[in-house]
Amino acid sequence: MRLNSLAFRLFATAVASTMLILPVAGLIIYSVYRQEVEENFDERLRQILTIVHADSIDGAEQEPLTPGQAGEPLFLIENSGWYWQIKPLPGTTGQTKSSTSLGSFVLPSPYEEGIQPDLQGIRWLDAVGPLNQKLRLAETIEVFGNDPNAPQYSILVAGPLDWLDARVAGFGTQLAVALTLAGVALVAVTLVQVRFGLLPLRAIENGLAAIRSGKATRLEGDLPAEIEPLQQELNALIQSNEEVIERARTQVGNLAHALKTPLAVITNEARDDPSPLAQKVAEQAKVMRDQISHYLDRARMAASAGSLVRVTEVLPVAEALQRALERIYRDKNIAIYLDCPELARFQGERHDLEEMLGNLLDNACKWAHASVRFEVRVKPPEGRGSVPRLIVTIEDDGPGLTPEQRQRIGKRGIRLDETKPGSGLGLSIVSDLAHSYRGTLELKESRYGGLLARLELPAP
Repeated sequence: MRLNSLAFRLFATAVASTMLILPVAGLIIYSVYRQEVEENFDERLRQILTIVHADSIDGAEQEPLTPGQAGEPLFLIENSGWYWQIKPLPGTTGQTKSSTSLGSFVLPSPYEEGIQPDLQGIRWLDAVGPLNQKLRLAETIEVFGNDPNAPQYSILVAGPLDWLDARVAGFGTQLAVALTLAGVALVAVTLVQVRFGLLPLRAIENGLAAIRSGKATRLEGDLPAEIEPLQQELNALIQSNEEVIERARTQVGNLAHALKTPLAVITNEARDDPSPLAQKVAEQAKVMRDQISHYLDRARMAASAGSLVRVTEVLPVAEALQRALERIYRDKNIAIYLDCPELARFQGERHDLEEMLGNLLDNACKWAHASVRFEVRVKPPEGRGSVPRLIVTIEDDGPGLTPEQRQRIGKRGIRLDETKPGSGLGLSIVSDLAHSYRGTLELKESRYGGLLARLELPAP
């Protein structure tokens, strides 16, 4: 998954959202749970306090009685964290009573600490008990009589906050583990969703690759409703491209016929006239015919290069040219050594490939002493977004060319040796055709002493 890909953006956004939402949700759940546990703990203390209070005043006249254990066995275990205490307030003489679990320790009075009661008359205080235990205290004040000087007693119970904290901490750990697993699961599900959701785009990519390689002419397949308009527009674009190319070819053919016919008439008329003027007219007519052919070929190749679906097998074309040129140059006993893989293909018209390879091979055979090396290779894509390239190398064992001559020979109409037949347009046509397909033609010194022509073209 590339950093600048749509899949990565969707995945990163989902992961970032998950990492933000889950902790916030965890904090909310943790807070709600802690509040619920604290309220339940306070409610339990309130219930125990009610029982202790009722037991201590039931039948008492001037001072509270010793209550029972209020259904809590931990009141009997020393330093258990669960305690009750009855203590006279300042100004009242009396004996302090407490649960067995409290021992000789005296708990502080919320009343004496200035804590105000709640709506039910209960005062609450967090304090430290025996062995530095963290305790939650609940206190009620009992007054015996209506006299302002009547005895007043603090009746309180206490429960361990350590128990509460431990319970909340345990829940927090479980919650963290659960949310972590949920986060991992969500990330995995998000990854699957992104992969699955982008499959139609992969289908479009494969379909376009099939069109480019010549395996298909249209983008086919059932796609989601959101992408179906794109499919229709691409198919319409391909069809429109083919129609434009076909119209261009038709116009080029009409123009060729319209120009070549009058030139043929002029040439025939001049050939029958032995005068110097007629010979000059015939000479210039031939130049015009060559120039017209050159530029008509350029117009035709420009149209052909725009095709999206033309693919040509290279090996049959190369073998046909090899046989033809070996027959043409059999008097020189030229051997053409062909090395071409069966899977080599050219992204373009067969006629254009034949013209490029034919011109290069013909030029090599003209200058070769005994042999021509004809090699075809497919260069794989160098990175994402790049396309394979077809590399054609043709070299001979002839006299070769100097660097200055190699720079000149590619120019239109330039011939280095007038004794060799030709118009001087062959390499120029090859160069123009290659450039029309976004390819290149490069001339170098051959390892066999002659000229090396390296042609690079698009491959499907």
